Amino acid sequence: MKEKVFDIRKQFQDDLSGIRQVKDVELLKVKYLGKKGLLQELMLELRSASPEERPLLGKNVNELKEEITLLCDQALEGLRLKEQEEGIACEKIDVTLPGRCQHMGRVHPVNKMLLDMLDILSEMGFSVQYGPDIDSDYYNFEALNYPADHPARDMQDTFYINEEMLLRSHTSNVQVRVMEGHQPPIRIVAPGTTYRNETISARSHVFFHQVEGLYVDKDVTFADLLATMKEFWAKVFRKEVEMRFRPSFFPFVEPGVEVDLKCTACGGEGCRLCKHTGWLEVCGAGMVHPEVLKSGGIDPEVYSGYAWGMGVERLALLRYSVSDIRTFTENDLRFLEQF
Repeated sequence: MKEKVFDIRKQFQDDLSGIRQVKDVELLKVKYLGKKGLLQELMLELRSASPEERPLLGKNVNELKEEITLLCDQALEGLRLKEQEEGIACEKIDVTLPGRCQHMGRVHPVNKMLLDMLDILSEMGFSVQYGPDIDSDYYNFEALNYPADHPARDMQDTFYINEEMLLRSHTSNVQVRVMEGHQPPIRIVAPGTTYRNETISARSHVFFHQVEGLYVDKDVTFADLLATMKEFWAKVFRKEVEMRFRPSFFPFVEPGVEVDLKCTACGGEGCRLCKHTGWLEVCGAGMVHPEVLKSGGIDPEVYSGYAWGMGVERLALLRYSVSDIRTFTENDLRFLEQF
């Protein structure tokens, strides 16, 4: 046993002199001090020693264990200090280099456009109301006077989750919810994300942001709608803008119109964005259909109202003279840093 203790001590000293890295010390400790290490084997051999020899041999083994532990810890500390000094030497700081610029975060141009729209509409007396992105067919279609065979209910246009639930195709799903809980006068706007199964192009996307407006009260007329539109667009662009109204059909309004603005990307001369017409459709509007008022629990014989829905991205295209709606969702910093 004494010879084995001597041999292990000498073997350890040879191994210790050859280490160069911290991980080598860890491996060395496992080899000698681990559960299956050489010292553990010596402890097992003590069982075969005579009762007279066992205390002295045990003392020798414990002293060797303490010696190996101490030398390993010293070697470990020395190697870590050496690695730290080498790291500091390699990581010298050149104080002559210019400082790194810390870029401030910016509001996304679509969000900026949306916030500006809500500020304007709030100043005009509209309160902001929100609704769910996932809604029932009732609030998205049926309560808004969409017949069962309307094309918009088809899977080609709407993302259905099941037979009853879907991703809303417009923020008009807020209309009836608000009317059910409030009596006129009602003057609200409903912003949010909408989803439609459309072909992605320079002027349309499968998801986009929309602001829906609704005003219900006694003696509301079509002239009130036109006046609201005129004031809103002038405030958005901070100048008078040329617009036109075209008769159109929407199930939830009667009569209905589509609002076009002269394309700011080409100045009305015609480009890819406006399909070379010089005009860009930005809004659908009209007088609230009596059936929609009834769905909201409001008497259409006493009250009337107007509603409109506009795409935020379409408006951002005009304000910033951007020619492709897809650039808003591509996260290209070269584009976003311009705002």
